[in-house]
Amino acid sequence: MPVNLLLCSLPSPIGPITLVLKDQLIVICEFADEPDRIARQLKQYYAGTEVTKGDTPPFIANTFNKYFAGETDSLDALSSAPLGTPFEQSVWLALKDIPAGATSSYGAVAKKLGSSPRAVGRANGRNPVCLLYPCHRVIGADGSLTGYAGGLDRKEWLLKHEGAILAL
Repeated sequence: MPVNLLLCSLPSPIGPITLVLKDQLIVICEFADEPDRIARQLKQYYAGTEVTKGDTPPFIANTFNKYFAGETDSLDALSSAPLGTPFEQSVWLALKDIPAGATSSYGAVAKKLGSSPRAVGRANGRNPVCLLYPCHRVIGADGSLTGYAGGLDRKEWLLKHEGAILAL
């Protein structure tokens, strides 16, 4: 039986978010103004899979609403299953260890994984489930807001929203 994907969207204070669900698992979470990233991920990991547009399931929509209303750890309740290489997945899992209101550096994540900061940065940039695997919480060793596929303005907004201290 072929796997079907549900494509849905929801509003946010920093722009619409596109979600792709496989059953109740979020496999892609991207800002809607990044359609090329979404299309590339669908082609790379789900080529030939039927994608149906529909409504965001209420539990998922409500959970995102709670996050944007200030319950910054609420997204931890959502299930996700992003596809990537084993190394990418190890980086993404390490992101989940950075709590809301905190930041880490590429170097610190690399040290934890026995890797290089550049490799962590590349994997971080390929994260298909932003916000759920909080790549916005990784900053430069000097505290600078380096790199974010959703844009540095969004990264700054998210870190302020979560009450993160930007100095390491």
